[in-house]
Amino acid sequence: MATFTYKAIDDDGREVADKLVAPDRAAAIEQLFGKNLNPVSVERAEEAPPQGVFARFGNVSKREIDTFTRQLGNLLAAGVPMSRALGILSREASRVASKKLWAVVHDQVAGGMSLADALSLHPRAFSPIYVAMVRAGETGGFLDIVLEQIATFRAREADLKGRVKAALVYPIILAVLAAGIMIFLLTFFIPRFSQMFAEFGGSLPALTRYIVAASEILVTYWFVLVLVLALLAFAIQRMLASDEGRRSMEGLVLRLPLFGTGMARFALVRFCRMLGTLVGAGVPLIASLRVAKEAIGNQVLADAVTDATERVQKGQPLARSLETCCLLFPASVIEMVSVAEESGRLDPELVRLAGAYEDELDRHLKMMVTLVEPALLFLMAVLVGTVVIGMLLPIFNLQELIR
Repeated sequence: MATFTYKAIDDDGREVADKLVAPDRAAAIEQLFGKNLNPVSVERAEEAPPQGVFARFGNVSKREIDTFTRQLGNLLAAGVPMSRALGILSREASRVASKKLWAVVHDQVAGGMSLADALSLHPRAFSPIYVAMVRAGETGGFLDIVLEQIATFRAREADLKGRVKAALVYPIILAVLAAGIMIFLLTFFIPRFSQMFAEFGGSLPALTRYIVAASEILVTYWFVLVLVLALLAFAIQRMLASDEGRRSMEGLVLRLPLFGTGMARFALVRFCRMLGTLVGAGVPLIASLRVAKEAIGNQVLADAVTDATERVQKGQPLARSLETCCLLFPASVIEMVSVAEESGRLDPELVRLAGAYEDELDRHLKMMVTLVEPALLFLMAVLVGTVVIGMLLPIFNLQELIR
């Protein structure tokens, strides 16, 4: 049972405001009609704006949303009415945050709101892409199929992101390890050798003098270096916060060897899969392009898709509109999209292209790690070896220094 606040009009035309207790919003409205009151507004007493659900109980995880999507699709496919299915999911939710959110959605739908409209009130849990697909499924009468498509799409997206992150973990660890070793050598190891060399006197080899000077600078002015790095990080953050700065940085990343190609392929996979899923769910092509553009994750490439969307809106074919962005769409992709448009199989072809280029992206990531790993190891060996050799050179002339 829940407490609801309401405003209603009685038979004499006067406004009445009060509270009542009911299992859900629909039951509360029925009680008001039973009292000869015409409801104006009926809301849960504890119901806050959508952000309040998260502020009080915490975020609903992506895994819980995926489970909700798949289970709701299964219940609807089995013939369970929407309101009852949402009630079942609300009762079976294991965490307070998800239980609260599913209950709010249930009450909104039971009160006459469409599922898409109810979900759009909770943007932190349900993205515009999610809502657009649900709206298309409700309009076309195949919501259970669309929910299954959404669950599959989100699972493939999570798997793709996981593989990209996993491929970058080892290079990042090597880079951090190399930096840590160099800092240790310059701040702990070399100062002790410097004291020993100073006691012997004499002239040190040039390489040793350079290394000792670098060590002294790092030990003496470490706070200045930390401040410079902090200011650099702040400047980059401010640059990424502006549209122009973000475009410049992302354009630079796209021009990097290996990384630029990987970024473009990652954007292509996400765009093709999302566009194919949206079109297959019955979302109009123009709306699908605008929504799928948000999945690219690179503003430079998204701008190219925006231009293509405007061309499609003017009546040009999709393939010819996309061919201007050759960095994102290779010539082979343009030709396959063109054939798919002519044959009326655009959505399955886009999903197939996403799968094919996902495999290519996987191979590209493995090749990138295979090349970057020995390069980083070689860099570590050169840096550490240079420091060690620089410290050992004076020892070879130790007898001369003692004299």
